[in-house]
Amino acid sequence: MHHPPLLRVRNSLPLFIISLVALTGSARAQGTAADRARLFQSQAGVQPVGIGTANGVDQNYAAASPNDPDLGEQAILKRVEKYEAFTIEVGSPFYYTSNVALVDRGEVSDVIIAPVAGITYAPKFSRTLYGDFTLREQFFFYNEFSGFNFASFDALAGLVYYLPKLNNLTLRANIDYNRLTGTDTFDDFFSNYALQLSAEVPIRVGRAQQISFGADANVSLYANPEPPQRNDLGVYVGYAVNVSRSFSLDGAARVLVRPYDSGGRTDVSEVIALSANYRVRDYLTLSAISTYVANQSNRSVFDYQVFNIGGGVALTWKF
Repeated sequence: MHHPPLLRVRNSLPLFIISLVALTGSARAQGTAADRARLFQSQAGVQPVGIGTANGVDQNYAAASPNDPDLGEQAILKRVEKYEAFTIEVGSPFYYTSNVALVDRGEVSDVIIAPVAGITYAPKFSRTLYGDFTLREQFFFYNEFSGFNFASFDALAGLVYYLPKLNNLTLRANIDYNRLTGTDTFDDFFSNYALQLSAEVPIRVGRAQQISFGADANVSLYANPEPPQRNDLGVYVGYAVNVSRSFSLDGAARVLVRPYDSGGRTDVSEVIALSANYRVRDYLTLSAISTYVANQSNRSVFDYQVFNIGGGVALTWKF
């Protein structure tokens, strides 16, 4: 993804006016570049590694049950395997996108390959309190429009707290440092420090299905440059079903409000995501993924719709 250079303002009035227009256009292009990067980053890839799904076995604690007093603590602990705090994931998603530049008119499509690698350390501080420390790097390569290529680096540090007696309510809080660069340079065109907060309630339906309700906030604490700086406030509902031991289906619907810190801009986005996952081995997963995003802004120039469909392969090691 290219980053348009800013033009220098000179002392003559005509050139000052020309440069001011160029600065405004560049700020918009720069903001669009950051928006595009953050959108594709959020919906492509190996998902950020974490503690696990909302059941007692995966989370390494025994979920609360009305029968706990009858079973006794020793019987509950038999369900828990040795906890492994480190997770390494590498993967290579690939997908077709219908709207490369996230524009309302003149859309062009392309194919994107987005290899990603990440490592997470999740120390267990107590039965239901974990640390969450992650480093992740992802590259986005466009087949035809290589000028949009970019890389995204994330460093996260935070906590995850589970409340088994409140239907396995999951609370997360972390600080995320995100840095967007070109794929062939370490020079960043956007960097952001954000406070991320989320709360999710999973509801088990039988033994193989789960419905989740959640809300989250991504609050930008500092961004450079400032024009793309924004906060993301969202609510979502998700559904997951294990068709078999190896095959699962997932779906989610999400609404986001994105107030920007400058320019008076506010966006509202609706997101629908579907995926199918086949676990070939404990360490190897194949996925088919699709997403649809509709964005409405109080600045109509930022309205857009985009559809993505593709697949991916992910390798996971825990130790």
